[in-house]
Amino acid sequence: MSRITTVILVGFPNAEIFRVILFTLLLLIYCGTICGNLMIITLVSTSKNLHTPMYFFLTQVSISDVILITAIVPSILHFLLIEVRFMRLTLCIAQYNSFSFAVCLECLLLTVMSFDRYSAICNPLRYSSIMNFRFCNVLAALSWFLSMSLICIESITISKLQFCGSNVIHHFFCDLYPLLKFSCIDTTMVQLEITILIVILVVTPFVLIITSYICIIISILKIHSLTQRRKVFSTCSSHLTVVCIFYGTISSIYILPSKGGALPISRVLSLFYTVGTPILNPIVYSLRNKELNKALQKIHSTIRDK
Repeated sequence: MSRITTVILVGFPNAEIFRVILFTLLLLIYCGTICGNLMIITLVSTSKNLHTPMYFFLTQVSISDVILITAIVPSILHFLLIEVRFMRLTLCIAQYNSFSFAVCLECLLLTVMSFDRYSAICNPLRYSSIMNFRFCNVLAALSWFLSMSLICIESITISKLQFCGSNVIHHFFCDLYPLLKFSCIDTTMVQLEITILIVILVVTPFVLIITSYICIIISILKIHSLTQRRKVFSTCSSHLTVVCIFYGTISSIYILPSKGGALPISRVLSLFYTVGTPILNPIVYSLRNKELNKALQKIHSTIRDK
């Protein structure tokens, strides 16, 4: 069999008649995602009342969302625009690595944010001493370092594989299973290694998030005032919503026996996961967060007065 140097992304074969509509929609979503997440980063950076651990980690999540959608959408727009779906194998692997890095980084950051909410609600008297500026920077740096280091291991492992045979990917981006399917050699050890990485970077963070929220709910139930309960819970409702959207979608993708996007429903879920989630995050935090709204209104008033 001949070695593979390029791949063909099938994308959405039944949506050719909607190509212009799909291109326009994805372009608007991409621009909205970039603007929304940059808005959050700018607001947190310029507003002193937002210089808290929760908003600091929110800016990190915004950065990971920008990386996630930028790894996927520009190539889709390119293919829709010129109707050419060829991609070099090296770029295909690089796209998957960027995508998986952003996903793993967001998993770790959401875990850190759940720890922040746990500390604020379950240990309010010690919160300032626990979540100090230095510790927050260490947690953020550790999230980036772990994601980058372990994804580098995965990248080196995948790059050592030999690819041959059919070069058609029935998906709109380079996912893991299609890449492994191209391998001319046995991928058992590779899949085992990737499973271990998924347990470390995806499953373990999810378990820690669930554990944090169990403790948070127990603490909230101890509060006698219903109004006070709602007030306390509102401080973590945005984060909990994002966690449900993020893990709910990714679980749906991997529970379905789709072999990396072969089924249309899996492609739709993947599209929502890779494109919808990054734009939903700033929307959720903007709609459900009074401090962000106040900061945005303050900046708007300042600009209008000038």
